[in-house]
Amino acid sequence: MRPYSPDLTPEWKKSRPVPEVPAEPGLVVEEPGSGFCGAVIRCEAGTVTLEDRFAKHRVFPLEPRGFLLEGRVVTLVRPAAGPSRPARTASGSVAVPGARARVARAGRIYVEGRHDAELVERVWGDDLRVEGVVVEYLEGVDDLQAIVEEFGPGPDARLGVLVDHLVPGSKESRIAEAVTSEHALVVGHPYIDIWEAVKPSSLGIGAWPRVPRGQDWKTGVCRALGWRVANTGEAWQHILGSVRSYRDLEPALLGRVEELIDFVTENGGA
Repeated sequence: MRPYSPDLTPEWKKSRPVPEVPAEPGLVVEEPGSGFCGAVIRCEAGTVTLEDRFAKHRVFPLEPRGFLLEGRVVTLVRPAAGPSRPARTASGSVAVPGARARVARAGRIYVEGRHDAELVERVWGDDLRVEGVVVEYLEGVDDLQAIVEEFGPGPDARLGVLVDHLVPGSKESRIAEAVTSEHALVVGHPYIDIWEAVKPSSLGIGAWPRVPRGQDWKTGVCRALGWRVANTGEAWQHILGSVRSYRDLEPALLGRVEELIDFVTENGGA
């Protein structure tokens, strides 16, 4: 019979020299005890916060030999003080120190309403100014086809449109399909309103409430959450104030806005 060692310590925790790795934001590691794998988003005294691909956060202690990096046991340590990495914009892009706003391109990005435009500005404003992309808001998209035709998109003036509640079979999906210009791109997120694109955890709530069909959605949300506000605009300012970076937004919105920026600025634009 094969003899068994009385030492039941997992291999990854046995005492042997292991490298110390700074817990820089974006570093992907695994906590082998739980199997949780994610990117570092925050490192504080004694703890590190990881975010997995489903945007779930877990906080772990900074213990010796506590993580796996590409299958190797490592000890995570707090990054050295000082500018150890490039500054980032709210969208996660590398900031360009001292960059001046570029002259506006002929191309544009249209969004449905004022709240949509304010949220895009909050997260992507720095990027848009560097790229010279102007965001304008519409009062709904019922006349989108006519709006696109009036804009007249072309190779040097591309048009991107962000639509709320763009799901199969919806009114919005039929409107989007009617736009056929190769120089216009209509994309959307699945949420009834842009409010829902903000992660509930960023607002300290468990989930966005379900509002019965036929009721005003924003009013119903305020009522369900017990937000005693004079108007929904006041509620929106509370929501917007909770957004500090792209990490506070749902991936379904992040990808669509990035797609529109890339489309409008493709090949340098105008």
